[in-house]
Amino acid sequence: MEKKKKGVRLEHISKIYNDPKTGKEFYAVQDANLDIEPGTFVTLLGPSGCGKTTILRMIAGFESPDEGEVYMDDEAINSLTPNKRDTAMVFQSYALLPHYNVFDNVAYGLKIRKLPKDEIREKVLDILKLVEMEGMESRMTNQLSGGQQQRVALARALVLEPGVLLFDEPLSNLDAKLRVTMRTEIRKIQQKVGITAIYVTHDQSEAMSISDKIIIMSRGKVEQIGTPREIYYHPHSKFVADFIGEANFLDCQVVNTSGDTARIRVAGEEIEVANYVGAKTGDTASLVIRPEAAKLADQGVIQGTVTLSTFMGAYQYYQMSIGDMEVQITDYHPVNRRVYETGEKAYLDFDPAGVYIL
Repeated sequence: MEKKKKGVRLEHISKIYNDPKTGKEFYAVQDANLDIEPGTFVTLLGPSGCGKTTILRMIAGFESPDEGEVYMDDEAINSLTPNKRDTAMVFQSYALLPHYNVFDNVAYGLKIRKLPKDEIREKVLDILKLVEMEGMESRMTNQLSGGQQQRVALARALVLEPGVLLFDEPLSNLDAKLRVTMRTEIRKIQQKVGITAIYVTHDQSEAMSISDKIIIMSRGKVEQIGTPREIYYHPHSKFVADFIGEANFLDCQVVNTSGDTARIRVAGEEIEVANYVGAKTGDTASLVIRPEAAKLADQGVIQGTVTLSTFMGAYQYYQMSIGDMEVQITDYHPVNRRVYETGEKAYLDFDPAGVYIL
């Protein structure tokens, strides 16, 4: 399969809709600026209604931006219809043709392009082999499992050799275990083909596991763009920290800052932490602690009361009350370590380099 890599650039893109209930206009997407590099796997992530699917549809040509311009490489494509854009989409519903077998579903787009029969057959068989559906060409789609139908939908998009492959929540109809398997397969195929992929999901673990970069969206705006590691360890806002994984937010006050460190007061005690984002002396802020970055100890600085202690096999899950704040703690591999019971006093222990202030 010929490898084409194309980048996508969005410059000040906005989409305005009219609310049928109030009659007022609102921004589904507001002033979005994105630069997606060729050959990368980028995920648009956010809660329902945040604008991620609207952005995908504007790239595909199913929606037109009210403001701004969409570029593929350096070509402005706002005025191009979907069939004139070098894209292909894998839909949430698969959109397979029920009266066609696997071969004809995959070959559909090639037949529309009026390619020679021999070339169509070669391309279809090659792509079915790539998605591990070899030998199933004559099966009808209603004879396939959900995972197999997803592979056919992926093959139908890939066989067109698009410059950019678009995914609109393609795994949401599968069960949890199959979703994990299929997202791994999609990532492997994308890397093997080398295609640019833009993927929409509201599933945080899905985005973390397959993406080169994640674009976090909220209420039509881009909140943060970065690698999964950057997004998780260095969130730019409370929304991002709370949306990716789990996080504890402890109210604190910044006593002073020096270089890369800040001294803060939390629960009446002063501690020094290594990461802070724009915090200034005297500011009220939030100390962010991931549940896996903390543990309970017999000695320390910040004391609290254990309100929940649950054995989960791979980890001991705690909830701890510190003043009027509640903290979640995930203590992995608790074997041969002391387990704190509900009602016990304990200290919250954590690596100062593993927390941050927002």
